Formats: sequence, C-alpha cells, structure tokens
Amino acid sequence: MTAKELIQLMPRAFRPDAAGSLDVVIQYAISEPMYSVIRDGRCEVHEGRHDNPNVTIIMADEDLVSLMTGELDGMSAFMSGKLKLDGDMMLAQRLGSLFDPSQLDTQ
Repeated sequence: MTAKELIQLMPRAFRPDAAGSLDVVIQYAISEPMYSVIRDGRCEVHEGRHDNPNVTIIMADEDLVSLMTGELDGMSAFMSGKLKLDGDMMLAQRLGSLFDPSQLDTQ
C-alpha cells in the first residue's frame, strides 16, 4: 500500500469521539503531498498542499505507512530523524489516538 492510498483510508479509521471539537489541518509532506481536515467530528482527505496547516508531517512514504499501521513507533521515528514536524507538536502527538490502525487495511 502506498502512503497516498493509506491516507485516503484515514476517514474510515477516524475516531470522532477522540477528536472532540478539534478543527485542524494536518499536512503530509510525502512524494504526493496530501492533507487531512478534521472538523465537526469528521475527517476529510485532500490532495495537494494546504495554505495554513496546523502541523506538517514530513516523512518518506514507506515510513509514514509503517507509522500509521503501528509498525514504527512515533517517538523512535522522531528521535532517529525519520519523522520531522513543522507546527503544533502537541497535535502531532495526539494523532495516534484519532485513528484506529486496525481500520487501515494494508492488504
């Protein structure tokens, strides 16, 4: 599965109860840039770059797939330089709780 395909599955894995009243934009700086908008208990995914994301996740495609499916630990990725962040780091730390990795079918 590509990083783009995985991001497209994120609305299915979204946990609205964990998001509460979040109103944020998460930019994914990958080979084909994408971003997700979390607002009103929903998650929408878009291709391209957003003008003003709350946080930008900068990773190689294969590392993003490993991170989102739970194969790669976020803190380890950050400390090793595989994961770089620009913007709200507290939001980035919260992202793992907003999505159910079991719903990101990697088959």
